Amino acid sequence: MSQAPAAVRDQAVRVWNGELEIHVKSAGTGPPLVHLHGAGGPRWDHLLDRLAERHTVYAVEHPGTSAGDPHAIHRVDSLWDLLLIYEEVLTALGLTAPVVLGESYGGMLACELAASFPDRLGKLVLLAPIGLWRDDAPIANWVSTPAAELPALLFHDPAGPAAQAMLTPPPDPEQAVTAMSSLVWAIGCTSKFVWPVPDKGLSKRLHRVRTPALIVWGRQDRLAPVVYAEEFGRRLPGSRVQVLEGCGHLPAVEQEDETYRVITEFLFS
Repeated sequence: MSQAPAAVRDQAVRVWNGELEIHVKSAGTGPPLVHLHGAGGPRWDHLLDRLAERHTVYAVEHPGTSAGDPHAIHRVDSLWDLLLIYEEVLTALGLTAPVVLGESYGGMLACELAASFPDRLGKLVLLAPIGLWRDDAPIANWVSTPAAELPALLFHDPAGPAAQAMLTPPPDPEQAVTAMSSLVWAIGCTSKFVWPVPDKGLSKRLHRVRTPALIVWGRQDRLAPVVYAEEFGRRLPGSRVQVLEGCGHLPAVEQEDETYRVITEFLFS
Protein backbone atom coordinates (compact mmCIF):
# COMPACT_ATOMS: atom_id res chain seq x y z
CA MET A 1 0.00 0.00 0.00
CA SER A 2 1.11 3.57 -0.69
CA GLN A 3 2.53 5.46 2.28
CA ALA A 4 1.44 8.83 0.90
CA PRO A 5 -0.55 10.11 -2.08
CA ALA A 6 1.44 10.74 -5.23
CA ALA A 7 2.41 14.33 -6.03
CA VAL A 8 0.02 15.15 -8.86
CA ARG A 9 1.07 17.57 -11.59
CA ASP A 10 -1.35 19.50 -13.82
CA GLN A 11 -0.75 20.43 -17.42
CA ALA A 12 -2.78 21.60 -20.40
CA VAL A 13 -2.05 20.16 -23.85
CA ARG A 14 -3.12 22.20 -26.88
CA VAL A 15 -4.37 20.07 -29.79
CA TRP A 16 -6.89 20.08 -32.66
CA ASN A 17 -5.09 22.74 -34.69
CA GLY A 18 -4.64 24.79 -31.54
CA GLU A 19 -8.39 25.09 -30.92
CA LEU A 20 -8.68 22.77 -27.93
CA GLU A 21 -6.91 22.51 -24.60
CA ILE A 22 -6.95 19.08 -22.96
CA HIS A 23 -6.14 18.94 -19.27
CA VAL A 24 -3.92 16.13 -18.00
CA LYS A 25 -2.95 15.21 -14.45
CA SER A 26 0.20 13.14 -14.00
CA ALA A 27 2.23 11.56 -11.23
CA GLY A 28 4.96 9.02 -10.67
CA THR A 29 7.93 7.81 -12.67
CA GLY A 30 8.40 4.81 -14.88
CA PRO A 31 6.78 3.49 -18.05
CA PRO A 32 3.76 5.52 -19.17
CA LEU A 33 0.22 4.55 -18.21
CA VAL A 34 -2.67 6.62 -19.58
CA HIS A 35 -5.91 6.69 -17.58
CA LEU A 36 -9.23 7.36 -19.34
CA HIS A 37 -11.99 8.09 -16.85
CA GLY A 38 -15.62 7.02 -16.88
CA ALA A 39 -18.79 8.91 -17.75
CA GLY A 40 -18.93 10.65 -14.37
CA GLY A 41 -15.85 12.73 -15.08
CA PRO A 42 -12.21 12.82 -13.96
CA ARG A 43 -11.25 11.45 -10.56
CA TRP A 44 -7.76 10.89 -9.22
CA ASP A 45 -8.20 8.04 -6.78
CA HIS A 46 -6.07 5.80 -4.60
CA LEU A 47 -5.64 3.18 -7.32
CA LEU A 48 -3.90 5.77 -9.50
CA ASP A 49 -1.67 6.70 -6.54
CA ARG A 50 -0.64 3.07 -6.26
CA LEU A 51 -0.06 2.65 -9.98
CA ALA A 52 2.09 5.80 -9.92
CA GLU A 53 4.57 3.96 -7.71
CA ARG A 54 5.72 1.99 -10.78
CA HIS A 55 4.48 4.10 -13.71
CA THR A 56 4.18 7.65 -14.87
CA VAL A 57 0.39 7.92 -14.80
CA TYR A 58 -1.30 10.39 -17.14
CA ALA A 59 -4.98 10.99 -16.33
CA VAL A 60 -6.49 12.60 -19.43
CA GLU A 61 -9.64 14.65 -18.86
CA HIS A 62 -12.42 14.33 -21.44
CA PRO A 63 -13.26 17.57 -23.28
CA GLY A 64 -15.77 19.57 -21.26
CA THR A 65 -15.17 17.84 -17.94
CA SER A 66 -12.22 19.91 -16.73
CA ALA A 67 -12.83 22.55 -14.08
CA GLY A 68 -13.23 25.97 -15.65
CA ASP A 69 -13.45 24.67 -19.24
CA PRO A 70 -16.98 23.25 -19.68
CA HIS A 71 -17.51 24.51 -23.23
CA ALA A 72 -14.61 22.55 -24.73
CA ILE A 73 -17.09 19.80 -25.55
CA HIS A 74 -18.72 22.04 -28.16
CA ARG A 75 -15.54 21.87 -30.27
CA VAL A 76 -15.84 18.08 -30.65
CA ASP A 77 -18.45 17.00 -33.19
CA SER A 78 -18.13 13.23 -33.47
CA LEU A 79 -16.63 10.11 -31.95
CA TRP A 80 -14.01 10.09 -34.72
CA ASP A 81 -13.04 13.66 -33.84
CA LEU A 82 -12.72 12.60 -30.21
CA LEU A 83 -10.43 9.68 -31.07
CA LEU A 84 -8.21 11.89 -33.22
CA ILE A 85 -8.00 14.39 -30.36
CA TYR A 86 -6.92 11.69 -27.91
CA GLU A 87 -4.31 10.45 -30.39
CA GLU A 88 -3.00 14.01 -30.72
CA VAL A 89 -2.77 14.22 -26.92
CA LEU A 90 -0.63 11.07 -26.83
CA THR A 91 1.63 12.58 -29.48
CA ALA A 92 1.87 15.92 -27.67
CA LEU A 93 2.84 14.11 -24.47
CA GLY A 94 5.53 12.19 -26.35
CA LEU A 95 4.12 8.79 -25.38
CA THR A 96 5.09 5.69 -27.32
CA ALA A 97 3.07 2.50 -26.80
CA PRO A 98 1.70 3.48 -23.37
CA VAL A 99 -0.43 1.18 -21.28
CA VAL A 100 -3.99 2.52 -21.45
CA LEU A 101 -6.33 1.93 -18.52
CA GLY A 102 -9.96 2.77 -19.28
CA GLU A 103 -12.89 2.66 -16.90
CA SER A 104 -16.42 2.12 -18.27
CA TYR A 105 -16.82 4.85 -20.93
CA GLY A 106 -13.04 5.28 -20.84
CA GLY A 107 -12.69 1.57 -21.54
CA MET A 108 -14.74 2.01 -24.68
CA LEU A 109 -12.48 4.88 -25.76
CA ALA A 110 -9.40 2.74 -25.07
CA CYS A 111 -10.78 0.00 -27.33
CA GLU A 112 -11.71 2.50 -30.04
CA LEU A 113 -8.21 4.01 -29.94
CA ALA A 114 -6.59 0.58 -30.13
CA ALA A 115 -8.81 -0.38 -33.07
CA SER A 116 -8.25 2.91 -34.91
CA PHE A 117 -4.49 3.08 -34.27
CA PRO A 118 -3.44 -0.58 -33.87
CA ASP A 119 0.28 0.16 -33.46
CA ARG A 120 -0.09 3.20 -31.20
CA LEU A 121 -0.84 1.66 -27.79
CA GLY A 122 0.74 -0.85 -25.45
CA LYS A 123 -1.31 -3.12 -23.22
CA LEU A 124 -4.97 -2.36 -22.48
CA VAL A 125 -6.54 -2.56 -19.03
CA LEU A 126 -10.32 -2.39 -19.35
CA LEU A 127 -12.42 -1.98 -16.21
CA ALA A 128 -16.05 -2.80 -17.07
CA PRO A 129 -15.91 -1.13 -20.49
CA ILE A 130 -19.08 -0.18 -22.30
CA GLY A 131 -19.37 -0.08 -26.09
CA LEU A 132 -21.19 -3.32 -26.92
CA TRP A 133 -24.89 -4.15 -26.80
CA ARG A 134 -26.97 -7.29 -26.37
CA ASP A 135 -30.76 -7.11 -26.47
CA ASP A 136 -30.95 -9.88 -23.86
CA ALA A 137 -28.66 -7.97 -21.49
CA PRO A 138 -29.33 -4.25 -21.94
CA ILE A 139 -27.01 -1.73 -20.36
CA ALA A 140 -28.80 0.50 -17.86
CA ASN A 141 -29.66 4.04 -18.93
CA TRP A 142 -27.34 5.89 -16.56
CA VAL A 143 -27.97 9.17 -18.39
CA SER A 144 -31.62 9.42 -17.36
CA THR A 145 -31.24 7.69 -13.99
CA PRO A 146 -31.91 10.12 -11.10
CA ALA A 147 -28.74 10.91 -9.17
CA ALA A 148 -30.19 9.37 -6.02
CA GLU A 149 -30.53 6.02 -7.81
CA LEU A 150 -27.06 5.94 -9.39
CA PRO A 151 -25.30 4.36 -6.36
CA ALA A 152 -27.44 1.22 -6.71
CA LEU A 153 -26.35 0.93 -10.36
CA LEU A 154 -22.69 1.56 -9.67
CA PHE A 155 -22.01 -0.43 -6.50
CA HIS A 156 -22.62 -3.91 -5.22
CA ASP A 157 -22.85 -2.40 -1.72
CA PRO A 158 -23.78 1.30 -1.90
CA ALA A 159 -23.65 1.51 1.90
CA GLY A 160 -20.13 0.06 2.11
CA PRO A 161 -17.15 2.19 3.12
CA ALA A 162 -15.60 2.36 -0.36
CA ALA A 163 -18.85 3.51 -1.93
CA GLN A 164 -19.57 5.98 0.85
CA ALA A 165 -16.10 7.51 0.59
CA MET A 166 -16.82 8.30 -3.05
CA LEU A 167 -20.48 9.25 -2.66
CA THR A 168 -20.33 11.49 0.41
CA PRO A 169 -20.67 15.11 -0.78
CA PRO A 170 -18.34 17.86 0.42
CA PRO A 171 -19.47 19.37 3.75
CA ASP A 172 -19.56 22.87 2.30
CA PRO A 173 -22.97 23.42 0.62
CA GLU A 174 -21.53 25.40 -2.30
CA GLN A 175 -18.91 22.75 -2.96
CA ALA A 176 -21.60 20.06 -2.82
CA VAL A 177 -23.66 21.90 -5.44
CA THR A 178 -20.57 22.33 -7.63
CA ALA A 179 -19.74 18.62 -7.33
CA MET A 180 -23.27 17.60 -8.34
CA SER A 181 -23.40 20.01 -11.28
CA SER A 182 -19.97 18.80 -12.45
CA LEU A 183 -21.21 15.20 -12.36
CA VAL A 184 -24.32 16.03 -14.38
CA TRP A 185 -22.31 18.03 -16.92
CA ALA A 186 -19.70 15.25 -17.27
CA ILE A 187 -22.44 12.71 -17.95
CA GLY A 188 -23.79 15.03 -20.63
CA CYS A 189 -20.36 15.53 -22.22
CA THR A 190 -19.60 11.83 -22.43
CA SER A 191 -23.10 10.69 -23.40
CA LYS A 192 -22.78 12.83 -26.55
CA PHE A 193 -20.78 9.96 -28.04
CA VAL A 194 -22.59 6.87 -26.72
CA TRP A 195 -26.30 7.45 -26.21
CA PRO A 196 -29.04 6.32 -26.82
CA VAL A 197 -27.41 2.93 -27.55
CA PRO A 198 -23.79 2.60 -26.35
CA ASP A 199 -22.61 0.61 -29.38
CA LYS A 200 -21.42 2.90 -32.13
CA GLY A 201 -19.90 0.10 -34.18
CA LEU A 202 -17.16 -0.99 -31.79
CA SER A 203 -18.25 -4.61 -32.25
CA LYS A 204 -17.21 -4.36 -35.92
CA ARG A 205 -13.83 -2.82 -35.08
CA LEU A 206 -12.54 -4.83 -32.12
CA HIS A 207 -10.90 -7.38 -34.42
CA ARG A 208 -8.37 -4.66 -35.32
CA VAL A 209 -7.02 -4.52 -31.76
CA ARG A 210 -3.58 -6.16 -31.64
CA THR A 211 -2.43 -5.34 -28.14
CA PRO A 212 -2.87 -7.66 -25.14
CA ALA A 213 -5.87 -6.75 -23.00
CA LEU A 214 -7.00 -7.38 -19.44
CA ILE A 215 -10.76 -7.18 -18.88
CA VAL A 216 -11.91 -6.73 -15.27
CA TRP A 217 -15.59 -6.94 -14.33
CA GLY A 218 -17.64 -6.98 -11.16
CA ARG A 219 -19.86 -10.03 -10.82
CA GLN A 220 -22.64 -7.84 -9.38
CA ASP A 221 -22.42 -5.05 -11.98
CA ARG A 222 -25.97 -3.74 -12.40
CA LEU A 223 -25.11 -1.09 -14.97
CA ALA A 224 -23.33 -3.30 -17.51
CA PRO A 225 -24.10 -6.99 -16.82
CA VAL A 226 -21.15 -9.32 -16.40
CA VAL A 227 -22.03 -11.17 -19.63
CA TYR A 228 -20.22 -8.34 -21.40
CA ALA A 229 -16.96 -9.54 -19.90
CA GLU A 230 -17.37 -12.65 -22.03
CA GLU A 231 -18.36 -10.56 -25.06
CA PHE A 232 -15.23 -8.42 -24.87
CA GLY A 233 -13.08 -11.46 -24.12
CA ARG A 234 -14.43 -13.31 -27.15
CA ARG A 235 -13.86 -10.36 -29.46
CA LEU A 236 -10.34 -9.57 -28.20
CA PRO A 237 -8.23 -12.65 -29.01
CA GLY A 238 -5.68 -13.49 -26.37
CA SER A 239 -7.28 -11.24 -23.79
CA ARG A 240 -7.50 -12.14 -20.11
CA VAL A 241 -10.84 -11.88 -18.29
CA GLN A 242 -11.01 -11.43 -14.52
CA VAL A 243 -14.39 -11.36 -12.76
CA LEU A 244 -14.38 -9.98 -9.22
CA GLU A 245 -16.84 -11.11 -6.57
CA GLY A 246 -18.63 -8.60 -4.36
CA CYS A 247 -18.12 -5.89 -6.94
CA GLY A 248 -20.32 -3.63 -9.03
CA HIS A 249 -19.46 -1.35 -11.95
CA LEU A 250 -16.46 0.38 -10.31
CA PRO A 251 -13.79 -2.24 -9.52
CA ALA A 252 -11.17 0.46 -8.86
CA VAL A 253 -13.31 1.76 -5.99
CA GLU A 254 -15.20 -1.21 -4.61
CA GLN A 255 -12.45 -3.84 -4.95
CA GLU A 256 -9.34 -1.67 -5.12
CA ASP A 257 -6.87 -4.19 -3.68
CA GLU A 258 -7.92 -7.03 -5.97
CA THR A 259 -8.09 -4.71 -8.98
CA TYR A 260 -4.57 -3.46 -8.27
CA ARG A 261 -3.33 -7.03 -7.87
CA VAL A 262 -4.70 -8.28 -11.20
CA ILE A 263 -3.53 -5.16 -13.03
CA THR A 264 0.05 -5.37 -11.77
CA GLU A 265 0.13 -9.12 -12.39
CA PHE A 266 -0.98 -8.50 -15.99
CA LEU A 267 1.39 -5.59 -16.62
CA PHE A 268 4.51 -7.19 -15.14
CA SER A 269 4.01 -10.85 -16.04
